[in-house]
Amino acid sequence: MRMVDLIATKRDGGKLSSEEIQWFVTGVTEATVPDYQAAALLMAIYIRGMSRREIVDLTLSMARSGDQLDLHDTVPFAIDKHSSGGVGDKTTLVVQPLVAACGVPVGKMSGRGLGSSGGTLDKMESIRGWSCHLELPAFKQQLRDIGLVLAGQTAHLAPADGKLYALRDVTGTVASMPLIAASIMSKKLAAGADAIVLDVKVGSGAFMPTVTAARELAEIMVNIGHDAGRKTVALLSDMNQPLGQAIGNALEVKEAMTTLQGDGPADFWAHCLEVAGQMLLLAQKAATMEQAKALITKARDSGRAWDKFRQMVMAQGGDVSQVDNPDHLPQASHVETVNAPRDGYAAAMDTNAIGWSAVHLGAGRLVKTDILDHAVGLILPLKVGDKVKDGQIIATIHANDPDKLAQARQDILKAITWSDEPVARLPHFYGTVT
Repeated sequence: MRMVDLIATKRDGGKLSSEEIQWFVTGVTEATVPDYQAAALLMAIYIRGMSRREIVDLTLSMARSGDQLDLHDTVPFAIDKHSSGGVGDKTTLVVQPLVAACGVPVGKMSGRGLGSSGGTLDKMESIRGWSCHLELPAFKQQLRDIGLVLAGQTAHLAPADGKLYALRDVTGTVASMPLIAASIMSKKLAAGADAIVLDVKVGSGAFMPTVTAARELAEIMVNIGHDAGRKTVALLSDMNQPLGQAIGNALEVKEAMTTLQGDGPADFWAHCLEVAGQMLLLAQKAATMEQAKALITKARDSGRAWDKFRQMVMAQGGDVSQVDNPDHLPQASHVETVNAPRDGYAAAMDTNAIGWSAVHLGAGRLVKTDILDHAVGLILPLKVGDKVKDGQIIATIHANDPDKLAQARQDILKAITWSDEPVARLPHFYGTVT
């Protein structure tokens, strides 16, 4: 085969065969295909798209480009969840223990923060000593022992995806539905999941700005899962405002722990309940969503989910004293409030801008080499539709630099739009794709 032929086929709107796609992915993995030719094919795919069969072939080839985990010697059924990212999205920290407490083992590999979205591993590393670095035998042993593992993704998992993403990032081809879907699903398939719940975010703080675009991506990913023999469902969830109230690593860990103990923000609990409920349905632990939510709520109220979280922290080297007393988690030296500039209703939020304000405080990375400040971030209880009075507290900034605090104050106020008239509240979800 010749790369120039594959490029010409896709350039002219043709379909690549399964063999051609496998040959291409192997060439990328083994560095026998030059970057300039791989980039040309990616651009042709970006412009021309791919058929359902081509997308599945690409995803499976990428999944097979490195290690493929098989957890069936450890658990009979492996389930995973994936979020497309968002501001204040600490869902994994709550959903994993809830589902594990219901008897469904969850072994998850998560990632770092990207852009204005926080990373699950970054959040958990607010806990002193906690480590995401587990070799496969240790991963399986912990999954067997307590039914709950949260680890970092190995570089040997779907390595073709890493190489292709690096090219997409510098060639203007990131925003391709087939390539986004193949990137996400190849890692999930390689990680050994029998069932996958996808949480696809929609709105000003999400990669997909509209429900239409999010639904298209969700349908492609659900089709990939189905054709690959995996139970897959996708939720379309709102990201036109931050999820919950906390934005920033240690602050989000605190909010997740509070939620596991039954006292978290209502919107965040509703979100966790839906995601965890879908996971129980796929695992056939419940026949209806009503039954699933009842089991999840019981796991929280009984303290079993909280105990699972503590076990996971302890098993991975974390200081449980910080879990039992959240005041021992990293604390910022400057904590100041932000006040409403006027009477009125919160009409809209630029969630992406709010996320970046936390990044500039030090909660995220502007460049790969940045060292995170786990203590800093925002508490933003304000929701779209809320009525406020002039001077009312709408946010609290946790900072270790007075100049960065002042900038965050300006960023937050600029990101909120106000109205004199009542504004409808935003839905938590926009639909489910099965």
